Amino acid sequence: MTIQTIIKKAIKRLELEGKLLTPDFYAEAFCKEAKKAGMDVEDCNHLGKFTKGLNKEFQKDLKQYRIKTMAEFVRYLVSKLNRTNPSKCSEILESQTIFIKRVLQVISALHNKEASLLAQKSIELINSQPTAQQLDQYRQLWVNFLTMYDDAFLNRLQNFGRVDVDDLKKTIENLNLNKESSKASKSEDMSRIISLLVSSFVPSIASSVNEKIAVFSDKIKNNPEVLQSDSIEKEIRAIISLRIALDKESVKEMVESLDGVLDKLSLRLIEMIEKSDSSTSEIQKIKAELELYNEETSSNFKIAHKKLFTIALALEQNTQSLSHDLKDHNDEVSALSQKVRQLESALEEAKQESKEDFLTKLYNKRALDEFLQMKEAEFERYKHNYSVVMFDLDHFKNVNDTFGHEAGDAVLSAFAKILKEEARSVDIVGRFGGEEFMAILSETDTEGGVVFAQKVRQHVEKARFMYKAKRIALTVSCGVAERKKQVSMQSTINAADKALYKAKNNGRNQVAFK
Repeated sequence: MTIQTIIKKAIKRLELEGKLLTPDFYAEAFCKEAKKAGMDVEDCNHLGKFTKGLNKEFQKDLKQYRIKTMAEFVRYLVSKLNRTNPSKCSEILESQTIFIKRVLQVISALHNKEASLLAQKSIELINSQPTAQQLDQYRQLWVNFLTMYDDAFLNRLQNFGRVDVDDLKKTIENLNLNKESSKASKSEDMSRIISLLVSSFVPSIASSVNEKIAVFSDKIKNNPEVLQSDSIEKEIRAIISLRIALDKESVKEMVESLDGVLDKLSLRLIEMIEKSDSSTSEIQKIKAELELYNEETSSNFKIAHKKLFTIALALEQNTQSLSHDLKDHNDEVSALSQKVRQLESALEEAKQESKEDFLTKLYNKRALDEFLQMKEAEFERYKHNYSVVMFDLDHFKNVNDTFGHEAGDAVLSAFAKILKEEARSVDIVGRFGGEEFMAILSETDTEGGVVFAQKVRQHVEKARFMYKAKRIALTVSCGVAERKKQVSMQSTINAADKALYKAKNNGRNQVAFK
């Protein structure tokens, strides 16, 4: 191990122990790491050299006190020297302790929360007859406080006057915080608050302010000090409740007015449809009533009334010709409706009878179901095995979203051709639904089904699907299941489907089997 490695480990040890990078702490950590690495460093052996020169009594004391560093050794020697005059040593030690307590008491009274708290804890420590290790720990806390203390916050006060970092009292005295400016600022703030409060009393829907609200607003505007009275909260709550009540009443009137108009308009339209001969005169009545409502109801609903009036006017202009056209074409529409119903019925029958998918020209799901039933009957009677392979085009939705549905249809048709090419004459391939396809392989086990699926997968991967001179990259996932390994036909289909989803979840463009 190199010296550089030991240095790095020593610094890391100080970080883990929460100690600052001082010479003493570093030397102690360095020697520990050097000893741990089995390296003999001369600077770390000074203590051993010095202790050899002491008599056996002192060497015994060093072992008893577990002195391991030069700093501890020096403190030990100082204490021994001081004890050459015990009475004087005790007197000095007691005076130092009292002095330290008084200094800590002064610090705890200063205006720094962190220093005050640390001073109080230090006094408690001294009163509890601490060990040398505890004293050294608190000494380090004071070193950390002094090292990390930052008085930059005082610079924020420079805009208000001269800052004296050595005398906080002078700094406060120098600040331009006179009573007059404070009072004026407070007055401006109160004025803004009152203005905002008065604005909140104005109804948001009702067209006018209640007399009681207006009187109270003038009261607090002219006499802002009234906001400090005990009863003002109750009055404000009452005014707000009154404002809400005014808005609710106004909304109620408007809704009732509009509901009445809409009800009458609906009734008139129904009557017009039932009696088309008199539709024009009926709609004229509606227009007259709407004009009457427009004059009598709240002005806030003029826009709604205007729109309703426009509807009635348009109906008046077009209903007469519409009624005439409907009469002329009524028989023709009835005949066409009958033909449409007949065509729909015939189309439905044709769909039921058809076994071919209209897009891919493969067997559709209905045909696949019938073939499966036939294969199942052969299996039950003659034990003729078969396998089911499920195919699903990977990320087919992206094809539709990127190139359009026409491109998607072209891809489905191209894939159907690949299935036909790879299938044997005895195999059955069809479109199961959407981008999902099925192959029913006669006299085929799982291994044979996997071989067929891999051929299709590789063919798709190598094929060039082109649409409007753009190549569409495409892959397919496959799931294979064998009938002999399943309890029923349906369980075989389910097993192939589960294998398909396994291939999808494992990354797509692969064959999985059950």
